[in-house]
Amino acid sequence: MSAIRVRFAPSPTGFLHVGGARTALFNWLLARKQGGTFILRIEDTDVERSTKESVDAILQGMEWLGLDWDEGPFFQSDCFELYKEHVQKLVDAGKAYKCYCSAEELEKKREQAMQEGRKPKYDGTCRERRDHPADAPYVIRFRAPQGDEVVFDDLIKGRIAFPAEELDDLIIQRTDGTPTYNFCVVIDDAVMRITTVIRGDDHVNNTPRQIQLYEALGFPVPQFAHVPMILGSDKARLSKRHGATSVIAYRDMGYLPEALLNYLVRLGWSHGDDEIFSLQEMIDKFDIRHVGRSAGVFNTEKLNWLNAHYIKAGDPQRLAGLLQPHLASRGVSTQDGPDLVAVVKTLQERAQTLEEMAERALFYYQPPQGYDEAALAKFAKEHLQAVYAAVAEKLIESPAITAAEFDALFKELCTERGWKMPQVGQPVRIALSGGTQAPGIGEIIVALGKQEAIRRIQKASETVAA
Repeated sequence: MSAIRVRFAPSPTGFLHVGGARTALFNWLLARKQGGTFILRIEDTDVERSTKESVDAILQGMEWLGLDWDEGPFFQSDCFELYKEHVQKLVDAGKAYKCYCSAEELEKKREQAMQEGRKPKYDGTCRERRDHPADAPYVIRFRAPQGDEVVFDDLIKGRIAFPAEELDDLIIQRTDGTPTYNFCVVIDDAVMRITTVIRGDDHVNNTPRQIQLYEALGFPVPQFAHVPMILGSDKARLSKRHGATSVIAYRDMGYLPEALLNYLVRLGWSHGDDEIFSLQEMIDKFDIRHVGRSAGVFNTEKLNWLNAHYIKAGDPQRLAGLLQPHLASRGVSTQDGPDLVAVVKTLQERAQTLEEMAERALFYYQPPQGYDEAALAKFAKEHLQAVYAAVAEKLIESPAITAAEFDALFKELCTERGWKMPQVGQPVRIALSGGTQAPGIGEIIVALGKQEAIRRIQKASETVAA
């Protein structure tokens, strides 16, 4: 048995969306598990809607996810002569013919079929037509075989059969000489020796037509696996109104590629009750036959949970690099402030996204311009001044350098003064960060540096006294 060859073939009419990314992932995993070949093909025959910007966005999304391809990217727009050659082969073999029916004639046939309660389909008017009008425009149609069913065993959906009489004579070349989607796909997959086609189940109805074309051209028919679509929380097809659908949008929202991949692989596929998968575990355990037949429902809360897991377990050095653009978009430079890796270490336990982490990191690089007045109002002015003075003195005198040592210092101060920890911790946290939602005080001091912490506490004391 020859090595498996799969492909991901997006149309460059927009960004790489999560549905396409999941399809790419399933193809990539199957190729990597079986030592096969993963091919990237750009289906850009729709010249009017295809753009270079969309191509770049698709490649950027694939690269960000780490879905590297072995061959390609190939572009259908480079293959028009190849398509025309195969169209002519079918015409010469009597398996395709010129159709001169005008748009008006075809519309009348469609309306008549609807009135008679029949499924609209081309009636084969030009199949045996010999009175071809001179210089009249025409399309080329495939002479669809009549009679038996077209049957294939879908790796996900099982056996699927289409009555041949429901398949009309498909247009394979337009009036302007350009080939149509279903024809191009067959030629591409045959020439690229694709053995398994994994794609969305919106293509199920195209498959019997494509199988007829494979057989008419004498090409081997690949296996098919049609992946159910992804729905929004309201069970409607996932769209922008449900939130971001572009892969790059999720990157910009602060999600990690490994979290999105982990989420997408579980959106329709399962391996027992396992939820967390490394990339290698996905490769080792993936089986296309374990993809469910029902549509997956996109759950942002579940994605957030996974993203928080990967942030918490992530390498602080790598996270710091990924966090930089999110801080830069807020006008924050980390050049003259605390070490960003140290800052990340104080925040990764609690952040669900890098955007959230960036927002929580601002106080490290932008000293508080104001304080949570409601929180400070819980303490008497004299108490706040006493706390700030005592803490500043302790920090100046102490040789402490670790978060644990600074935390022990505060406990010691509470014992000496008869204060409870919240009576010290809350005012100091406000002085350092401006608010009450911040990491542990010891962690903050280590990241800020003792001198900056003392400066902020003294400034808070001056503000309270004013």
